[in-house]
Amino acid sequence: MKCVVITGGAGFVGSHLADYFLRSGSRVVCLDDFSSGRWENLESQRSGALEVQPVDVADECDVAGPVDAVLHFASPASPADYLRTPLAAMRAGSLGTLNALELARRKGARFLLASTSEVYGDPQVHPQEESYWGHVNPVGPRSVYDEAKRFGEALTMAYRRQHDADVAIVRIFNTFGPRMRHDDGRAVPTFISQALSGAPITVSGDGSQTRSFCYVDDLVEGVVRMLESKLVGPVNLGNPEEIRIDEIARRIIELTRSTSRIELVDRPTDDPERRRPDISKARGELGWEPRFTAEDGLRRTIDWFRHLAQAPAA
Repeated sequence: MKCVVITGGAGFVGSHLADYFLRSGSRVVCLDDFSSGRWENLESQRSGALEVQPVDVADECDVAGPVDAVLHFASPASPADYLRTPLAAMRAGSLGTLNALELARRKGARFLLASTSEVYGDPQVHPQEESYWGHVNPVGPRSVYDEAKRFGEALTMAYRRQHDADVAIVRIFNTFGPRMRHDDGRAVPTFISQALSGAPITVSGDGSQTRSFCYVDDLVEGVVRMLESKLVGPVNLGNPEEIRIDEIARRIIELTRSTSRIELVDRPTDDPERRRPDISKARGELGWEPRFTAEDGLRRTIDWFRHLAQAPAA
């Protein structure tokens, strides 16, 4: 039985990865401080093959016995979280990455870093390919996340160069699906929650900025293929279907049959104008591309949020 360590394993993406590896017969060790992750994300896979350690990986990161892979997903990922806890975001990307890399080095395990499209900042190249170095404001409010991830990439490559560590870097573009928190501040869960309650859909700016939304099942497949490859990366993982934010709001209103109306609000500082991944490398070297359209994923995510809203309180 393989042992897979997932930092941030109780989070949105981390818990879906835990599900995948448990179903494949692996032992999974989840390291999470539960600052944004949730115990209920792991309830569907409570078994003897799942071990949960409630720790902050910026403080400690240790696992007994052999380890085959370390996936570093611990980080507050939504603006609502990392703007509220900026130092925690930077610790996760710096000390957390260092500790996870050290664990992988000690165990002789493959290490995979969950980086982000935010390393491209407000891009001046479109679509974004991995060779683009980005356009990031290093002192703006979003820098606590953007620069922490850029530092994490640099640290990962330093371990490869100095220790010949077996590492991989994926740059994750906007991902959505079940288990997102309704209050995490990202567009899709915010819009769905507002639509289901009949509240105004709060679209920032004039809504013309674009994003590329990838359904979580597709992302998990891409991460697994990257882990099982010999690639170092970075490799973009995302859906190249580019959509305006106000269009996503309108689609959600239609799919939920909501009476909500769009309300324009102030746009956050340094909010990127455009996002679209060039996934040529993922297609060519991993044989991966998304299977779900944004609308397919929205239907599934809306169903999950609707079921959650109807579930009796514990």
